[in-house]
Parts: sequence; structure tokens; C-alpha cells
Amino acid sequence: MTVANSRMQAGRGADLALLGLLALFWGSSYLFVKVAVETMPPLTLIAIRVGVAALLLGAVAAWQGASLPRDGATWRALLAQSLINSILPWTLLAWGQQYVDSGLAGILNSTSPIFAFFITLLWTKHEDASGVRLVGALLGLAGVVLIVGVGALSGLGQQVAAQLAAVAGAMLYALAAIYVKRFHAMHPAATATGTMIWAVVLLAPLSIAVDRPWTLDPSAQSLAAALALAVFSTAGALLIYFRLVRTLGSLGVTSQSYLRSGVSVLLGMLVLGESFTWTVGLGLAAVIVAVVLINSRSGRGG
Repeated sequence: MTVANSRMQAGRGADLALLGLLALFWGSSYLFVKVAVETMPPLTLIAIRVGVAALLLGAVAAWQGASLPRDGATWRALLAQSLINSILPWTLLAWGQQYVDSGLAGILNSTSPIFAFFITLLWTKHEDASGVRLVGALLGLAGVVLIVGVGALSGLGQQVAAQLAAVAGAMLYALAAIYVKRFHAMHPAATATGTMIWAVVLLAPLSIAVDRPWTLDPSAQSLAAALALAVFSTAGALLIYFRLVRTLGSLGVTSQSYLRSGVSVLLGMLVLGESFTWTVGLGLAAVIVAVVLINSRSGRGG
């Protein structure tokens, strides 16, 4: 193996490790949200999430010498990125989960790689959409179904609007992973900061008007969960996300949605004492193989 190939393999290994960390950060968000909303309204929670994340990301950007854009066109593009990557899918999923079992919502919301594949194949054609990657995308979805439980599919076709909301959120995540390509000239920390600034501008006034947060009395546990959600599942996750989309591509970075389902189940076992079954183990193996296929050199067409 040449030095160049060795470095390429090391870089790929580091990217996959970061992809796993991204899945851990986003997978743990379900647990943080569950704890936080016990004594805190969802709208206020999201406002805290994006507000703290914006401050942290701004500090990281300044430390790394990454300047924010100064032209209106880029800020408008960042607004679109913030809407399709954060604000709209979060809102759609939160609404849908009121009417759809969480297991089924998780399955439907994990379909981002499939959307990313077909949008790339039929429309943008900005990266390779090989048969190997399609197999990986479909295998990953099958793995998620096994992890969550096939029984979760029994509700498919009921509460159609809510189920479509979960699917729409997944489609928006896929579009966001493709749209973000236009920010390649920007530092990842600046891109992440810009999207969160827009989230604060749009969500903080809503929280103030609807929840009147100064009248709330959240528990210390809820506040700690909200801070963890902001620090790890938002600021840290976005820094990794905007880096990986440059190296793994749109389909590669969306493949974390399969790993995320596994992380959520494993955290449930560790924290909530949920049981481990052979179907969960088979599902975890399937999503790991799927992520490898999606991100392999053959899967990427090169």
C-alpha cells in the first residue's frame, strides 16, 4: 500500500468514526428531549437549543478564524439551509409524533438516504448514485425496521397526515445534505453558526410570545438535558455534519440516520433498562453493513 493510499484509508476511517459520533450526538437527542420536556415546553426547549448552540458555534468560528458572510445572497442561502435542515423537519416530526407511535415515526424519519439517492440519481447528479449505494440505502432501512420492531409497521396507513410529516422531515434532511454543497467555500464553523443564527431569529420570538419563558419553572434535570441537547446534539453535531458533507458526500452523511436509530435503542437499553433481542442485533449488523456500503469506494463509484 502506497503512502497516499494509506493516508486515504486513514482519512476514510476518521470520517466513519466521526459519522458514528454524529449518530451518537443526534441519536441521544431523543433521550435529552424526553427528559427536558417533562418540565419545559417544546418551543422553549428548541429556542434554548438553538440559542446556546449559536453562541457556542460563534465562539468556535471566532477561535478558528472563520468569518461570517457579509453578502445578502449567502445569508438568504443560510436561511434556506436552516429551514430545511433544522426548523422545518424538527417541527414536522414534533407534530407528527403527537399522532404516530414513536417507533413508526423513527422508521419513517430514517429514510433520508433513500431520498438522497433518488434526488441525486434523477435530479442533481452531483455525485455517484451506484447500485451498491442503493443496496446500502435499502438495507439500512430494513435494519432500522428490525431495530425498532416490525410490529411498528402495523400502524402504517393510519394517521396518514402525521406519517407524511415524518417522511417529509426525512426528505428535507436529504435536500439539506445536497443543498449544503453550495457552502463549500465557507468554513464549516461559519456555516453552522449562520444556520443557527437564523434559527434563533425565527424561534426565539415565538418562544417569548407563546411560552413566556420567564414564568416557567423547569427542573434542574430538564435544564441539564436542554444544555446537553444544545452542546452535543446541536453545536457539536453541526460542526461534524458540515465537515463530513464535504468528505462523505450527501448520501454518505445522511447514512448516519440508520446508525442514529441504533444509538437510540442502545441508549434505551443502557439508561432505561430496555431489553436486547436477536432482531435488534440483526438490525444493528444490517445498518453497519449498509453504512459501509454507502460510504465504500465502490459504492461511491470510484
